[in-house]
Amino acid sequence: MMTATNAIGWPHAAEPIEFDVYRRRADFPILSRKVHGKPLVYLDNAATAQKPQAVIDALVAYYTTENANIHRGVHALSEQATESYERSRAVAQHTLNAADTAETVFVRGTTEGINLVAQTWGRANIGRGDEIIISAMEHHSNIVPWQLLCEEKRARLRVAPINDDGELLLDEFEKLFGPRTKLVALGHISNALGTINPVSQVIELAHRFHARVLLDGAQAVPHLKVDVQALDVDFYVFSGHKVYGPTGIGVLYGKRQLLEAMPPYQGGGDMISSVTFEKTLYNRLPHKFEAGTPHVSGAIGLAAALEYVQAIGIDRIAAHEQELLSYATEQLRAIPGLRLIGTAREKAGVVSFVIDGVHPHDIGTVLDQEGIAIRTGHHCAQPLMQRFGVPATARASLALYNTADDIEKLVTALRKVREVFA
Repeated sequence: MMTATNAIGWPHAAEPIEFDVYRRRADFPILSRKVHGKPLVYLDNAATAQKPQAVIDALVAYYTTENANIHRGVHALSEQATESYERSRAVAQHTLNAADTAETVFVRGTTEGINLVAQTWGRANIGRGDEIIISAMEHHSNIVPWQLLCEEKRARLRVAPINDDGELLLDEFEKLFGPRTKLVALGHISNALGTINPVSQVIELAHRFHARVLLDGAQAVPHLKVDVQALDVDFYVFSGHKVYGPTGIGVLYGKRQLLEAMPPYQGGGDMISSVTFEKTLYNRLPHKFEAGTPHVSGAIGLAAALEYVQAIGIDRIAAHEQELLSYATEQLRAIPGLRLIGTAREKAGVVSFVIDGVHPHDIGTVLDQEGIAIRTGHHCAQPLMQRFGVPATARASLALYNTADDIEKLVTALRKVREVFA
């Protein structure tokens, strides 16, 4: 039985769904190249995913047929570019099932989206003695902005613990709530462990205490169906480059009433409706938060990527990746001296591991010589590495174009690592 996902991002049983991975691999030109004379095996998708030809074509088409600055232009190219840009926003809205395009703000990525919320909603709503709750598995981009805010406002950052499998301890999490809890900021899926957090339960709990919730969806949108209305989440952020789109583009979703009340993040062109030296009136949503010339081509490329995923079906992608994850987990566990870091019951396509006596950077170097790309290091999650007592891990992460053959090549190369450093 394959695994698919439901509307709020949890795996559930489903009937087998046909998925032709080799047909999909042909959509990604870079997968045909060689590295050090070996066919590329790309397993660094949690860092950035490769781009299908449809995305590349969308970028080329924009720059060759309609490149112009958007909004307010009366000439044909500007009007065409504006239409394409705002159509891209509608695609992002549809992907998240936001109620309105006004609730989807284009940003540079997840990091900027989190910082935007911290510096606007956070500054306006967090005061001395208030509390923000995060988890022990957060990416640095969901730690540092809240630290900065807490330092400025003399608020308190509280950290929810996890167990040895890398799962959130919900009972301990609940004990952190109190009358001063104002915000929960949580990764939907851990980039370093692959853990899928019980976000529906977290949101329900936070709202009982009248706290807002921000979800870091950088690792979730490529792998799970996300419905912000069903979740009732207050803020949701994701990056385009992890879901087969360009770098430098992402989306911040916020409930309309929250975005309306928030001050602008940056000042400049397009975020205003009128300016005098005495007073400035701000533009309507979402333009209030999009100062300056935006990443027009990035938004168009992101829309192409999201439509590419939608055309395949996120359920098909999730089922394929879950099968690969199960196979990879089984094969890696059979390697002597290898220890998996992060064995949660609910996981997306990430396997982090260490090998006795071998530094993760050495693992990555040997694998690179075999044409295999993985990520090594702390994965921008140093507190999480400290929780598991390791300085770093090796991480293989999956995408829709990965195959069982990729896993077999990874396992063969890891056995070679064992031989080299034995």
